[in-house]
Amino acid sequence: MKIDSIFHNYEVLADKAEVAFKEVAEEYPEEVRCRLHCNDCCHAVFGLFLVEAAYLKSHFDKLDSHVIRDALMRCNDAERAIRRLEVKLQRYEDNPEMQSYVYASERIRCPLLNEEGECIVYSHRPITCRVYGIPTKIQGKTRVCALSGFEKDKSYRGFDLDMAYQQLFLLTKEFLQTCGQAGPERAGLLLSVPKVLTTPVEIIISETFV
Repeated sequence: MKIDSIFHNYEVLADKAEVAFKEVAEEYPEEVRCRLHCNDCCHAVFGLFLVEAAYLKSHFDKLDSHVIRDALMRCNDAERAIRRLEVKLQRYEDNPEMQSYVYASERIRCPLLNEEGECIVYSHRPITCRVYGIPTKIQGKTRVCALSGFEKDKSYRGFDLDMAYQQLFLLTKEFLQTCGQAGPERAGLLLSVPKVLTTPVEIIISETFV
């Protein structure tokens, strides 16, 4: 099936992120401080391309019913927090730099984080989550985890998220075409994790969220 092939290509990209993290962690063991139950990254705000959203949702739906129920309850809190963030961002609609600052500094708990401080879909977590603890390049700028030992003004080998986002965009275009939903403007659409978890895959594919 074509979608299975697209999901496989997505997994190849996710594996590259995984390998990059391991290589950087081996090269900078003192600077990479990710540990079990360290979940600062699980409170960062980011969006998912449609192909990654559908992949994540397909695996989330396979979890035990009580695990799904608890996560959906956490989605309510996360969605309320996101709406509050949207209101904040509207205050600075004429100041993109301030919007970026507000967005980056906001902390909203991911509904996939359970009460034990563990990700319930860890093996299938998004690419952004896989590289959070190492230096990443976004819009040409290097960013580091605030809890790591990396210094902002130094150069390190890391992971090129711009490249990964470009590949996710192309995979999403192919994914939408396969589903009969071709439209280049939709390939760049980003969805929040709570929106993805609370929305059937069919609607994720066919609808445009605003």
